[in-house]
Amino acid sequence: MTTSRPTTIEPVPLLRAAFDALERQDFDAVVDMMVDDFRINIAGMPTQKRGIPAWRRNIQMMFSAFPDLRVHIQDIFAEGDLVAMRVRFTGTHRGEFLGIQPTGKRIDYLSHEIYRVENGRIAEEWICSDLMTLLTQIGGISSTRLISMWLAGHRTWFALAGGLLGGAAAGMTLSRLLR
Repeated sequence: MTTSRPTTIEPVPLLRAAFDALERQDFDAVVDMMVDDFRINIAGMPTQKRGIPAWRRNIQMMFSAFPDLRVHIQDIFAEGDLVAMRVRFTGTHRGEFLGIQPTGKRIDYLSHEIYRVENGRIAEEWICSDLMTLLTQIGGISSTRLISMWLAGHRTWFALAGGLLGGAAAGMTLSRLLR
């Protein structure tokens, strides 16, 4: 698709316009703001995805699973050709998402995103969404499992604290014995 696209749009207004179109589910309008070889970098994905068809598959999966998805830009700022955003997504789980059947549960999660703008069009994205929260909200991960994962991630700190407390207690006991 070759269309005449503006080249003087500043990065922040460009991203605001793209996210407004996204929320309206006007995917063609979003695509018109992107380069043809758009690059997608999502935290946890082993490889970079490229191209508008890959972007369309991802976004259509989200809107199929959460047809009332709302996009709330919490923060947005730019430095040069990069735009950083903190985006809040809300909606209702009405379709399959990552193998999880619809639950009718509400979602409310954050995503931290960076976009690179090239000649007035969106060229690349880096997405780091809080999928743990989303999956917990729709029952993909139980709260108990989430807590155990959190505790496992902090076991080094717990061991260090336990060692320090144990060492301090042993030191106090030893100093009392030596008096």
